[in-house]
Amino acid sequence: MADLSRFIQFNNEQLDPRLMLHYEQLAKALANAPFLSITERQLIEMKPQGQQIAMSVFWRHRDEETTHLGRLSDIYLLTVGFWQEFSVKDWLTFEEEIQDHPLKKLFKQMVLLVEEFRFMDMVVKKRPGTNKAFQIRRNAYIDSHKHRFEVNCQKGFVADAFVNYLYLAAHEGMMKLPQNEVAEKFEAALNSFQQIYDVKSTQDSINLIYRVMPYVEKSIAKDLMLNYYALMDSIPEAAKFNEHKGVNGQECGNRQDKKDTIEQLFRTWHRETKEETGVHLRYELERGNAGKALSLEAEEGKDSNEISEEGTGGAPNTDAKPQNALMDEAKKLPRGKRQAGKEYGEQNVNVVFEEKRIGKTKELQELTTLATWRAAQASSVKALTTEFRKRITQKEIAKREYLSKGRLDSSKLVNFLLEDRPKPFYQKNAPAKPLNAVFGLLIDGSASMMDKMDETKKAVLLFHDVLRQMNIPHEMVSYYEDAYEATPEVQPNTFEWLHKLEDGQADSGAAIMSLSSHEDNRDGFAIRWATRRLKHRDEKHRFLLVFSDGEPSAFDYAQNGVKDTAEAVLEAEKQNIQVLHLFLNTEMPGEEQLQLFHMIYGTHTVAADSVEKFTEITVRLLRKLITLVIQSQ
Repeated sequence: MADLSRFIQFNNEQLDPRLMLHYEQLAKALANAPFLSITERQLIEMKPQGQQIAMSVFWRHRDEETTHLGRLSDIYLLTVGFWQEFSVKDWLTFEEEIQDHPLKKLFKQMVLLVEEFRFMDMVVKKRPGTNKAFQIRRNAYIDSHKHRFEVNCQKGFVADAFVNYLYLAAHEGMMKLPQNEVAEKFEAALNSFQQIYDVKSTQDSINLIYRVMPYVEKSIAKDLMLNYYALMDSIPEAAKFNEHKGVNGQECGNRQDKKDTIEQLFRTWHRETKEETGVHLRYELERGNAGKALSLEAEEGKDSNEISEEGTGGAPNTDAKPQNALMDEAKKLPRGKRQAGKEYGEQNVNVVFEEKRIGKTKELQELTTLATWRAAQASSVKALTTEFRKRITQKEIAKREYLSKGRLDSSKLVNFLLEDRPKPFYQKNAPAKPLNAVFGLLIDGSASMMDKMDETKKAVLLFHDVLRQMNIPHEMVSYYEDAYEATPEVQPNTFEWLHKLEDGQADSGAAIMSLSSHEDNRDGFAIRWATRRLKHRDEKHRFLLVFSDGEPSAFDYAQNGVKDTAEAVLEAEKQNIQVLHLFLNTEMPGEEQLQLFHMIYGTHTVAADSVEKFTEITVRLLRKLITLVIQSQ
């Protein structure tokens, strides 16, 4: 059985995560399934267990329009066609019937070929705007099947050549079919195959293939060598979720409601395995016993029910006693740790995190270094704060003209005659207001930051001192994941506060000097965590800065981390929080890496030529942001 994760990426190409989110939103809307996610694999696929559909990499390395419309055609087929119109029940019956057939792979691939043809026609009738995407799809796949037909004929892959031949017959027409010795073996099947235009259901597609295959079975010695469709590879396993055969020696039960469509199968998996919790679900999806229960005291399970007791096994006369499962310390999270859950993104469901204060350094050498750095940065801090205060003062005393109320400007009395809505008033000495802004700073605490930690501390110190002098509320947090303790079930993450919003203008220099590197960085999760901290603030301007030296890297987060982080950035922007990324490295990033950062953060990413210039970049960024705040007062 093919699995969604089986496809191996042979290069380091990254699909634009913002574009992937666009495709995902489209798929969710078309399927009316907010739980649906989308990825890219070798062939278009559907996996109910993962609540996921996949576009094909077939559309890569083409012109921009073909790539985009080709991917859209995949989505249309999956979410409008197969989603509601494909009969899972008929397909599973068909699979059982051909289980022992020597050409069963060919049988299945041909049924899917016919179903694809049916759905392309059906979707265009439902949504005429999809016609261009499907026309591009036809042209691209016709060229591909023509080439594959020639190659398969040369290699003697007759079954594969037959799939190519029928695809061309369906989409290009019988009059343009290739002619050679292999094609002559397939001509007898064309008369029956013409009925493809009359197919109205999955069962019709199956019946059509049953009629076509006898004409070519004798000419095909071996089954297919390649896969052309992987759509239904995960469906049989997903369907077994609902098809338990009962317990030996007891009746099988009377539940016969097989899932008829892909949509029903996806929603069953989503409802039963994602949304609900509780011990009553342990056997909920099994077939029930049609006979009488052995106990007269049984009651229907409820989500709120809890395990009251559990027995401890042992020989007779041992000290085994019932124990309360809820009091079992092994089943509880350690104090101070929290489960992330779905609210922090699908890729972070199993994250367990804690929030704590970083210890302030008391070492004389570190404190001496702190004083030295502050002395070196004093001129920059003073220049910035002086500049900002001058701009605020100028704004306070600047004469504001052309107002509807205020002091009358005698030089503009003529405006009463010349203008329909004269505004001859002005005001001075606008009341001073505190800067209406709040800043959050996330600092990558991964192991790769080890050789850049001193420069990072300098930049963070400058950030802290400028905002403290300007009386702007801010928060600084280091984040990291424990790579050595991470498992598929639990990924421990830590947030270490250097300075909290509640600390006001307190000096956190000693805490900054305690910064250190750890293991991994789960950027998307950290951004969502910081967004939750900032979104309830009343300030008009909310900024979240991310100091990092690379792309996200954590347990089972390599391929999905980029998309997850881009999604987290978009979620923050929807909350009116502007996310800015500062890339810290010992050398200028390459074009490929810069493109990746732009995919994640859009235009709000800045890179320094060298690690020594990181503080300078921080100064420029702060000047720009605070100036923006002052101008909007």
